Amino acid sequence: MSWNQPGLSRSSDTNTSAKYSYLDLVQKPIEIYVFVDPLCPECWSLEPYLKKLSIEYGRFFTIRPIVSGHLNNLNKDKFDQPRKLRDIWERTATRTGMSCDGDLWIENPVSSPWIASLAVKAAELQGKRAGRIFLRKIQENLFLNKQNISDEAVLRQCAEECNLDVQEFMNDLYSTSAKKAFQCDLKLTQEMDVDYIPTIVFFNQTTEGQGIKISGLYPYDIYVQVLKQILEKEPVPSSKPPLETFLEYYGVVGNKEISVVYDWTPAKTNKEMKKLQLRQAVERIPVKYGTFWKYNTAE
Repeated sequence: MSWNQPGLSRSSDTNTSAKYSYLDLVQKPIEIYVFVDPLCPECWSLEPYLKKLSIEYGRFFTIRPIVSGHLNNLNKDKFDQPRKLRDIWERTATRTGMSCDGDLWIENPVSSPWIASLAVKAAELQGKRAGRIFLRKIQENLFLNKQNISDEAVLRQCAEECNLDVQEFMNDLYSTSAKKAFQCDLKLTQEMDVDYIPTIVFFNQTTEGQGIKISGLYPYDIYVQVLKQILEKEPVPSSKPPLETFLEYYGVVGNKEISVVYDWTPAKTNKEMKKLQLRQAVERIPVKYGTFWKYNTAE
């Protein structure tokens, strides 16, 4: 059986012309609201677990990212303390294995954090898939490349890399539609009493029960336990794709993401990635913490 994650798209796909498979049209019982902030290092550190959950149990749920402004407000309060922000990022990177280069706040600080959140909503106007891929892309540019993701030139580049309609994206960036979508996310954050980022809320759309909320970053098994609880059954996890298929699908991934998804030790992950590097299937991305790889697509 071929590996395919409905509702997501490979980095090389053109979102505006993507065709939905039959599975995309099937109503899944669970909806997962993921409350994130593009500048939050713990949200970035959640990525390995969301990838693994989607691979093993994605047939049961859809993910709906909700862009919260809570971290934006905190960041504004700390703009006079760039070294404090840098230290927070460095500690998070050391603890989680997902590189966050805190030198950004000294060398190239994000000038207007709310613009990054607004940009995610502008990308979503071209489809939910487009929004998810764009969010990941600006996280990569922020945490790995130390880019000011509120800069319009950086946002344009991200849109190009995501194969968005760039002109449409730039027109939508400050549009009423994008602003309303962002306000809806902020309102939903308040209505669900989300006071910490990241937060995940699981809903079963086939029952009238309340959702289950998890605030903060937890081991993967906790998310699986909650999913089973709200499904009210013990689903069998789907088989994992071949490593190279996984890399091609996501484009840029970290060793931590690979280790979590495949249940490998760091040594095993390094060994497998060095094999692909020797074949020139991947290239190593220089980052401050851990290791990230970019898949080399065939021309």
